[in-house]
Amino acid sequence: MAVPRSKTSKAVTKRRRGVNMHLDTPNLVACGNCGNLVLPHHVCKKCGFYKGRQVLTPEVNG
Repeated sequence: MAVPRSKTSKAVTKRRRGVNMHLDTPNLVACGNCGNLVLPHHVCKKCGFYKGRQVLTPEVNG
């Protein structure tokens, strides 16, 4: 049975995990109606359009 020769240090463990366990930036696309950056396959919060048709009425902040 395989047994480690010595304990893996905290620095080595955290260095290994830091390379593999990182967050990716979200893939944003421009809204087809207003050009606002939104997540793919999501309704635009600015204008309320999805796939070329309005599905939500945008809230007016003011």
